[in-house]
Amino acid sequence: MSPIEVLKATSRAGRRAVERLVRRGDAVLDAKTLRKTGEIVRDVRRKGDRALLDYARKLDGSEAESAAGLALAPTIEDPAELPIGFAEALERAIAAVERFHAPQRRTGYKMVDEEGVELEERVTPLQRVGLYVPGGRAAYPSTVVMTVVPARVAGVQEIAVATPPASYNSNPSLRYTLARLGVTEIWGMGGAHAVAAFAYGTETVRRVDKIAGPGNAWVTAAKKLVVGDVAIDGLAGPSEVVIVADPGSDPVELASDLLAQAEHDPKAAAVLITTDARLAKRVSAEIDRQLADLSTAETARASLENFGAAFVVDGLEEALDLVERIAPEHLQLVGHEAEVLALHVRNAGAIFVGAATPEVFGDYIAGPSHVLPTCGSARFASSLGVEDFLRRSHSIRFTPVAASRRAAAAAALADVEGLPAHAAAARRRLG
Repeated sequence: MSPIEVLKATSRAGRRAVERLVRRGDAVLDAKTLRKTGEIVRDVRRKGDRALLDYARKLDGSEAESAAGLALAPTIEDPAELPIGFAEALERAIAAVERFHAPQRRTGYKMVDEEGVELEERVTPLQRVGLYVPGGRAAYPSTVVMTVVPARVAGVQEIAVATPPASYNSNPSLRYTLARLGVTEIWGMGGAHAVAAFAYGTETVRRVDKIAGPGNAWVTAAKKLVVGDVAIDGLAGPSEVVIVADPGSDPVELASDLLAQAEHDPKAAAVLITTDARLAKRVSAEIDRQLADLSTAETARASLENFGAAFVVDGLEEALDLVERIAPEHLQLVGHEAEVLALHVRNAGAIFVGAATPEVFGDYIAGPSHVLPTCGSARFASSLGVEDFLRRSHSIRFTPVAASRRAAAAAALADVEGLPAHAAAARRRLG
C-alpha cells in the first residue's frame, strides 16, 4: 500500500480527504480529552501544590517529594560535551531570531489636538510569562529559542519555563539552551497540570500573565479551558505542511520535506498539491523508499495515513483555493509559479518560497518564531512574536477648556443610551 494516497482533488475521495483536513482540529480536542483535562485543571486550581505534585508524579514520572522539588536546577553544560556543531548552530539561530523580531518592539505614540486634549498609547511588556516547551516525543531546544527570544526582546522581566522533567534531565542540549538564554526558573512539569499551575498559581508556583508555547493535546485543551483567567498565545495542534509543486519539481526533495513534518506526530499533516499526477506518484514512491531508512518511520507512517495526501488539481487557481481552505501552518511553494502564488496566499502561518527554502529552515535558523497557528487557525491567527508579550493601555488628558467644549456631546450620547448619571457627569464639566 502506498504511504501517501494520490487523489484527484475534485473526486469524491478527494473531497472527503480535503474535508478531513479542514476539520482536523476536531481530532485534536475531542470531548474525552477536554473532559479529563477539565478534571486536572480543576484539581490543581482547588488543591494547589498537593494536586500538582500528584499529577507530576503520576503523569511525568517525577520523583519530587514536594512541589518545590519540581523546580529544575539551571545547569551550565560544557559546550565540548554537546553534539558536534550544536553550540555554534544555536548561536546562529538565536542571532537570526533576535534580528527578525527586534523591529517588532513598539513604544506607543502620543497626540495632542488644538484644544489641548492629550492622548497617548502606552505599550509595556508583560511582567511574567510562562513558556511551555514540549518534551514527550522529543526535546526541543529550538522551541526555547523561538519563545524565549521574542519575550526577551519585548522586555518581559520574569520568564518561567515548564517542560517534562525526563526531557530536561536527559537532554544536555536543552539544558544548555535554557542556560544560554538566561532562564533560571524551570519547572519539571508537563501537560495540563503545568498549564493549570501557571494559570492559577499554587502555594509554590506563582501564576503568570500569559502562557505561550506549543504542546500536545492535553496542553492545548488546558489552554482552551484557562483562557480568560490568563492570556494564551493560541491553541496549537500537531504540525502541518502543505507543499504546492509544479511538474518540474524534485520528488526526492518533496518527499523529504513531507516526511520532515510527518515524523513529528501521528496526527501531523503532510500534503502535496500538484497539477502533475506523475509527480504525485513519484513523490509517493520516494516517500516509501525514504521511510525504509527513517528511525521515526512508525510515527511518519501513522501521520501519512491519518492526514497525508497528494492532491492532483487542474490548475494553479484550484491549488490556491485548496490552500486557502486548508489554511496550513506551513506552506511551501515550489516551482516557476512560486513567487506569483506567494503574492496571492492569505491563509497560511508561514510561507516558504522556492525549492531552496524548505520548511525545516523555519523550524531552526530562518528567524521568525516557529510557533505558528495550526488546524486552520491561520485564517485568523498569527505567528508568535514580540507583540504577544506586550500590552497596550491608553492615557487621556483634557484641559478644562477642552472638557467644557466636549462635555455636551458626551452628555447627548449618554442621554440616547439611557444613562443619566453618565450624562450628569459630563455636564458638570460644561464650565
